[in-house]
Order: sequence, then structure tokens, then C-alpha cells
Amino acid sequence: MKRIESIQQIRQSVSKSWDMIIIGGGATGLGIAMDAAKRGFKTILLEQADFAKGTSSRSTKLVHGGVRYLAQGDIALVREALYERGLLLANAPHLAHNQQFVIPQYNWFDGPFYTIGLKIYDLLSGKLSLGKSMHISKAEVIKRFPNIQSKGLKGGIVYHDGQFDDARLAINIAQTAAENGAVLINYCKVKALEKDNGKVNGVWAEDLETGELYKLRGKTVINATGVFVDEVLQMDNPTAPNMVRPSQGVHLVLDASFLDSTSAIMIPKTSDGRVLFAVPWHNKVLLGTTDTPLDQHSLEPVALEEEINFILNTAGQYLTKAPQRSDVLSVFAGLRPLAAPQKNTGSTKEISRSHKILIADSGLITITGGKWTTFRRMAEDVVNTAIETGGLMSVNCATKTLRIHGYSQGKLAPVPLDVYGCDAAEIEAFMVRNPQMSERLHAALPYLNAQVIWAVKYEMAITVEDVLARRLRALFLDAAAAIEMAPKVAALMAAENGKDLTWQEQQVQSFTEMAKHYLLNSEHMKQAPMTA
Repeated sequence: MKRIESIQQIRQSVSKSWDMIIIGGGATGLGIAMDAAKRGFKTILLEQADFAKGTSSRSTKLVHGGVRYLAQGDIALVREALYERGLLLANAPHLAHNQQFVIPQYNWFDGPFYTIGLKIYDLLSGKLSLGKSMHISKAEVIKRFPNIQSKGLKGGIVYHDGQFDDARLAINIAQTAAENGAVLINYCKVKALEKDNGKVNGVWAEDLETGELYKLRGKTVINATGVFVDEVLQMDNPTAPNMVRPSQGVHLVLDASFLDSTSAIMIPKTSDGRVLFAVPWHNKVLLGTTDTPLDQHSLEPVALEEEINFILNTAGQYLTKAPQRSDVLSVFAGLRPLAAPQKNTGSTKEISRSHKILIADSGLITITGGKWTTFRRMAEDVVNTAIETGGLMSVNCATKTLRIHGYSQGKLAPVPLDVYGCDAAEIEAFMVRNPQMSERLHAALPYLNAQVIWAVKYEMAITVEDVLARRLRALFLDAAAAIEMAPKVAALMAAENGKDLTWQEQQVQSFTEMAKHYLLNSEHMKQAPMTA
């Protein structure tokens, strides 16, 4: 997957009509591109920033049915998500795996209540179940979590869900789409919609790297821009009402010693009714999430002080080693593109988690809502809609058993190359030929020089941020270390791409300014969010 090749194809398509033009390179847009390309449609995807720059790299890293939604009675959503969870773990085993969770029980009523509920959860997953839920004793809970608060602890309930690396999966989905004929371009912003007799039949897009403007014609145009869907809708119709109400989710990352376990903790009901997870991830602990309704959105949302305090205070109630602000290695925020309610209640609990597809009078197709776990089903529904509205040849979906790029069922390479699946062997061979490429970028994290080169050559990494935030997960795991890595990463990228020292300095400065939002210190809260 190389950007220069995608640009060459877009330059050659002036007189060509695409079957589907997809706006947005998050989980939903990438899934649509993969599905459409696999069915044989001429497909192009345009992303204004980097793939998975927004919500799709900022999740709780869970592939799950949603125990919370089961408690709310949304059986259909839970069943669909559990089915899709099973498919994803089968199609991308190098990135998605079975994760054991424990719900600590601090009163006798919780035991049978959650045990029965999770037995229903197991039944809904059917043949794709990841393991049976069960009740365990207080002693067993403490054995699994040496740092759990034991006072008042009665026992626990074990259940299974999926865990994954969201940004890495997004890149692998993009690669799978490209391997099936899709053209994907990051840093290419749609500036306007093209119309003929009131019908959308293309877009005007600008390559933000060169300033070149392209007019692309398409039989269908799909708006899959997450929290930015309203901007595209209003390109089509300036009076269109907003479809999305963003909800902010914040996560804190700590050293693994705070959990000291390979199992995860799920607190189903916190002081304000929100769910809290403590999940082992890349040898760190991920704490989250919040669910805060917002009236605005940005490419770089910033955690609110109240959200940070909520997570720290709640975690401190359950862990003997209570985390402090000084323990936080990284803090990140993501915006969920929830379908807006008909009335303004101010509560995200009344905003749909199911995806919605809207077909405008102009023919523009918009999808919003949904969740990472159901990205494949969302894509299937959108492509089916595009076939119908665009008068395309009917072709059945073929992604249920499609192996995602990197698929590897055998033993994975050692960390940090494990996330590359079958590509790891080629990276290892590269390091054998170039021993300096096996050097670590920073003592605090396992990442290697070779991974930077791989990201540039094969994963469309354009900026230092692309590498440190999404191709590697350094920014999300340890923001201070990521900032210290930036000059070395910039130098490696510059050598590979023929960039000068000025480019390196600009990249380091830009990344450092952005990365400050991930540092939990007094200055971080004074920064205003970066607007789109």
C-alpha cells in the first residue's frame, strides 16, 4: 500500500467513473472500501487526515457485544456485535484475541444478577462464544488480581470478550482493501460535492500534500466521516439538520504494575452509572472510559479535568495501588459519532449505538453511529445500499470469511513485531540485512528502527505523528517517551523519503505540540482543542 501509487491512479481517473467514492478513512469507511473492492466494484476512499486519526484509534481496544447494552435490553445490538466479534477474531487473529474479564462482587446481590446476565451473553454468542462465564470465589479474585481491594469483596464473575489494537487493525483493513483493488488516499480532503440535475455524481478533492485539486466522478458517494458527517451533509444541503451528537470517551494509561494481571476488570456500575474498564494492553494498563456529551468536535479532542478525576477516583476505589496523576503515562480522548436523538435530553444513554444509514434526495449515502466491533456489518449494509441506489450489479458480500492482511494463525513473532502477523518475517529479514534497523527507538518502549521504515514504505505513514501514534502506539502508551523518540523517527523518515533538515524540525515541532495534549500535567488542561 503506497501513497504514490494511489495518487498516480487518481491522476489517471479524470475521465473514469468510480462505482463508489468513500469519504472518510476510519473503521467504517475502510470497512466499506474492503467490502466494495472484494465484490469487484471500482472503489476509491479519501481521508482528510491519516487513516484512523480520529475515533477509530482512540477506543477502549475491546471487540465486544456490550454488557452495558444487554443490561439496557438492546438484545438485537448485543447479538449482532457478538456475532461480528467472533468473525473478527477468526479473520484477524494476529490483532484480535480472547480476553478474560472479571467483575468484582462487593455485595451478595451482584453475584446471581451478573452471573445470570452473562449466561445470557454467552447464549447470544452461540457457536462463536469465547468461553463460558462463571462465578469465582473471593480467594480466586485476589489470586488473579493481587492489587484488588479485598475489603468487602465477596467474589467475582468471569466472562470473555475480545481485545484488539484498533489503529493497527485499521491499517490492515486498508491494506486488504488495496489488495482487492481499492484506491485509498490519506491527507486528501473532499472540498465539495459535484452534482448533475440535483444528484451527487462526484467530488472535488484536494491532495493536502501537494495542493493538487482533483475532480472525481462516481456512481455513488458515501459519507462515512464519523463525527464530521454533518459537514459533508451540509455540503449537499446547507439546511440539513445535524445527525450526530458526539460523546467523548477518555482513557488513561498506566504502568502494568497497577493491575498486575493478564485478566481485565470491568466495573459495570460506577458512581454515575458509567462502566469502567481496567484492561492490560501492550504491557500497560488502559483505564476508561467516560461518556460525556459534547456540542463540538475536533481532530484532537482534549480530556476534561472532571473526566480524568472520575477515572482516577473510581480506579482508586478498586485498586490497592491507587493511581495518581503523576502515574499517568498518557491520556487520550476520542469522540463517538452517536446518532443524535430527536429531542435534546443531554444524555448519551438515549442516543442510539446502532448504526443508521441515510439516503439524501441527492443520492448521497451517509452512515453514522455503530461501533468498532460491528464495522464489517456496517460496511455490508452500506455497500448493499449503494448497489441499490447506484444501479450497480448485485454482488453478494464476501467479507464474513475474508482474512485480513497480516492474518497468521500460527505462533506470532515476539513483541513488538507480533502485531504484523505474517509480515513480521519480512521485517525480521530486513533487520538481518540491516543490523542497525534492529535498534530500539527508546529504552522505555520496545519499538525498533525497522518499524519506522516499514510504516513509510508499506503503510502510508506520511508524518511523525502517523508513525508514533498509529503505526506504532507509542503516543498512546507513553507520551513523554514518544516526544523523545520524535527526532529519531523524523531522521529515519527523512532518510527514506529524501526530506531535508527543515522538514525534520517542522515534524518534530508539530508532533511535540500535539503530543502535549497526551501528557497529564498542569499545562495540558490549559490547551484548547485543535479544531478541524
